[in-house]
Amino acid sequence: MEIWWNQSSTDDFILLGIFSNSQTDVVLFSVVMMVFTVALCGNVLLIFLIYTDSRLHTPMYFFLSQLSLMDLMLVCTNVPKMAVNFLSGRKSISFVGCGVQIGLFVCLVGSEGLLLGLMAYDRYVAIGHPLHYPILMSHRLCLQIVGSSWAFGVIDGVIQMVVVMTFPYCGLREVNHFFCEMLSLLKLACIDTFIFENVIFVCCVFMLLLPFSIIVASYARILKVVLHMRSAQAGKKALATCSSHLTAVSLFYGAAMFIYLRPRRYRTPSHDKVVSIFYILLTPMLNPLIYSLRNREVMGALRRTMEHCRVSSQH
Repeated sequence: MEIWWNQSSTDDFILLGIFSNSQTDVVLFSVVMMVFTVALCGNVLLIFLIYTDSRLHTPMYFFLSQLSLMDLMLVCTNVPKMAVNFLSGRKSISFVGCGVQIGLFVCLVGSEGLLLGLMAYDRYVAIGHPLHYPILMSHRLCLQIVGSSWAFGVIDGVIQMVVVMTFPYCGLREVNHFFCEMLSLLKLACIDTFIFENVIFVCCVFMLLLPFSIIVASYARILKVVLHMRSAQAGKKALATCSSHLTAVSLFYGAAMFIYLRPRRYRTPSHDKVVSIFYILLTPMLNPLIYSLRNREVMGALRRTMEHCRVSSQH
């Protein structure tokens, strides 16, 4: 704790950001804030519908509500600070604030990755064992799946935050990013962090490949079940129930693997910033749309809620 106190008593970090004050960047900033607003409203609405409509009180929607909660926290971790810095002209962030951003970001990314992996198992049980689905996916098991996802992320986030913020930092302390991204911050350390960066790389591989292996194994079993179905229509219907999850997985893991599994020599700050915008903003915005617009049950819940509000307003 003494190291943290000494560090926090020195100068803040400077976030160089992704926007300048040019007219083009002002337009891009406005687009980013629109996407942020859509992501915020979309995830809040989806959580509200799932918890208020009894027809959505199923394991799949319980997992989806937790996914939306993670996305909601993810966009609120970095975007508001970026917006404040851009509008105020100040680019600084405190040492403690930087540590909190790192911890929350790693925690939420890790939790969401594992939850997406375990949601694939839910889809396998629903398709492979539909009659036993309520028994196999019991309330207790659902809580264990969600709890383990959050615990996995929290432990990883706390460990990485403590280690990264224990390193001594010197020089101008200019982070070439729009938030305290761990790899960008490590470039400012006064000591050699090569070993730690390799350890982080191995951890990222494990964090991504563990859930990804669950997804591959689950969908291999799903494909096997579908191929043995007598009706081609039933097979198409079964695969259709997986399309939203597969789309969400592709968005999440595509961006994550591009950022964290590339060799160091191929990384450039500009590419990392652009992909981070996709990762932090677009994916949380698209997830509610993917799971709602392509889902009759969610759209039905939305219509019932709007009808209830209309009737209430008339009285």
